[in-house]
Amino acid sequence: MQPPQIAIRGIHHIAIITADYPRARDFYHRILGLPIVSETWRAERASWKLNLALPDGCQLELFSFPTPPSRPSRPEACGLRHLALASDSLESLRAALLSEDVACEEVRMDDLTGQRFFFCQDPDQLPIEFYESAS
Repeated sequence: MQPPQIAIRGIHHIAIITADYPRARDFYHRILGLPIVSETWRAERASWKLNLALPDGCQLELFSFPTPPSRPSRPEACGLRHLALASDSLESLRAALLSEDVACEEVRMDDLTGQRFFFCQDPDQLPIEFYESAS
């Protein structure tokens, strides 16, 4: 029996909920340099919705809500583990993050792929991995 033909072309967007909208907006827009596609205040939800462009055409959606529960990080919980973003220059990216007082792990090697990477956390403690693009 053949599996059904599913026409998934890729990831369209990734949604993140933040407890501190101005801080998260600054992190993703100013510090990471993601361009703003649109920003909307949704009065009925007392919530901001910010769409940011990723270089590959995907988008990152940033939502604010009045009192979102904390994200369980330790021990690791089921569900989305982290956001991984590709970079051609880990050292300069890491140096730029450190200059903005963003704590970063050391660059290390992925034993399975041979590619280098490091982690930091966004303002809501969401782990973000920066992964070296394959040359």
